[in-house]
Amino acid sequence: MGLRNVFLRRDQFARAEDSAFCLAAARDIVTTKIRNQRTFLQRNHIEAPARALAQLKALGEKAQQAAGLDALLGIEGSAARVYFGEFHGMLKVDKEVDDAAEAPAFDFTQRNRRPPRDPVNALLSLGYSMLARDLTVVCHAVGFDPFLGFYHQPRFGRPALALDLMEGFRPLVVDSAVVTAVNARMVGRDDFVRAGESVALSARGRKGFIRAYEQRMDTLVTHPIFGYRVGYRRVLEIQTRLLARVVSGELPRFPGFETR
Repeated sequence: MGLRNVFLRRDQFARAEDSAFCLAAARDIVTTKIRNQRTFLQRNHIEAPARALAQLKALGEKAQQAAGLDALLGIEGSAARVYFGEFHGMLKVDKEVDDAAEAPAFDFTQRNRRPPRDPVNALLSLGYSMLARDLTVVCHAVGFDPFLGFYHQPRFGRPALALDLMEGFRPLVVDSAVVTAVNARMVGRDDFVRAGESVALSARGRKGFIRAYEQRMDTLVTHPIFGYRVGYRRVLEIQTRLLARVVSGELPRFPGFETR
């Protein structure tokens, strides 16, 4: 299909002007993201805090009732604060070794970017940019215009549709790769360099994290709709094709990919 699928793009542009369609799609996108954040926290935290899990569950339910995109952005932001507030509990870091070293520490306390100010945020930012790039390629292959989304608003140079599609995969792919890279020592403190307030990966560190990211992409999972096992890279394509069926009217709503 790709660029030849003018019919899908025509439908995509029409749907993007339909506020009811955009809100319905955005609700499903954000709900899926929050549910996957909760599941990831529940599975990987040393001792998953009941309060945070309850808050994420409530916010996921609230997202389905959001009255508009602005309200949905607020709900998504609240869920992010809860989720990233507990992210440190999924990192297995030797505090004594860290305290003795001069390199930037894995002392994650909150999500920050532009620039990232600690090693974990540097890994998250790199991973999200890689996932957005991969989904931009998938959007092109399926026949979408990756720069016109339904939840993320158009902005010059921003692949809004790719960002829509990646929301639910942030915890499943990138956050998982970050936790694995840190816990399995695929990257270490000496793989980061500090310049002022920003922290960046060295060439060796990027290579180590890319290996963790690709391993996660190759992980086999059972698709909840079709029942067969596929790698995450294939799941990205399947979900994009499902969205195409929603946009063209073949499916009533977008079925987000959730793990249990």
